[in-house]
Amino acid sequence: MMGSLQWMRGALVNARWPVAIIGSGNIGTDLMIKVMRRAQRLEMAAFVGIDPGSDGLQRAQRMGVATTSDGVRGLLAMPEMADVKVVFDATSAGSHAENWQLLANTGVRMIDLTPAAIGPYVVPVVNLDDELQSQNINMVTCGGQATVPIVAAVGQIAPVFYAEIVSSIASRSAGPGTRANIDEFTETTAKALEVVGGAVRGKAVIVLNPADPPLLMRNTVYCLVEEGDEAEIEASIEEMVQRVRMYVPGYRLKQRVQFEYFTQNDPLHIPETGKFWGIRVSVFLEVTGAAHYLPEYAGNLDIMTSAALAAAERIAEQHGIPASSSGEAPEDVNA
Repeated sequence: MMGSLQWMRGALVNARWPVAIIGSGNIGTDLMIKVMRRAQRLEMAAFVGIDPGSDGLQRAQRMGVATTSDGVRGLLAMPEMADVKVVFDATSAGSHAENWQLLANTGVRMIDLTPAAIGPYVVPVVNLDDELQSQNINMVTCGGQATVPIVAAVGQIAPVFYAEIVSSIASRSAGPGTRANIDEFTETTAKALEVVGGAVRGKAVIVLNPADPPLLMRNTVYCLVEEGDEAEIEASIEEMVQRVRMYVPGYRLKQRVQFEYFTQNDPLHIPETGKFWGIRVSVFLEVTGAAHYLPEYAGNLDIMTSAALAAAERIAEQHGIPASSSGEAPEDVNA
């Protein structure tokens, strides 16, 4: 009897939430490797694609992960699905809507890495704890994950009248899904600047930089505030950067925060908004990828998978799953 009790306690201590990933492209494959290497409360149960010859599915098979190339319907038919607690969707905005229709009634938690935005926007360091009970959460976009925390940090000190962000990513890191969702990217990011970041009005621009060799992800954030203490704003931003770095180590300020002042006699003109006088806070960020599967220059993809993993870990923690040591993914000799 004592042996049985000890075994049960051990099983509880080592319990992890089984998860599935839909999408065997770059984002899905990188996320799978992150779950296997870094997760403390999660474990891979299934990896889902639609192309049996995709590199992602082949890697998953070599690393001992159950796979299907029959999409979500294939996932629903897998015996592993009975234990799955979280499903990550790393496909596209259009595909996510279809996937959600098939999975909504299963009771699994869905973490959406597409710009579909069916569920509420979530940026872990800003509002994750407010959405822990939501069945479907949306991870905004790579630009949103990089810039919304900064807008929120400025907003903690002074109301942000207008926020504009420019995300520049290596063209080589933008796959078919990203290119097919450019419009959704700008719309979703701009909305998240308002809904999550707290800006009265938000605007987002994405630039696919064709430079060779590819450049790291760069993000410029402009916040307009009527007034505010420079030192307090800068300290709030620096603290937020450190919080993001806890799950995206390659996230950093490229240079010190800049402040520009505009007066009523010499105002700043904002298209579609009009004249503004006050302070323009300019923040310059760089994101280096962790290179788990993607190259270092693909920080735009790394920040998405890192944020999604952080969100799932927090949800599992909220459900009482204890942390355990993460183990390295099985060696993939054909990587």
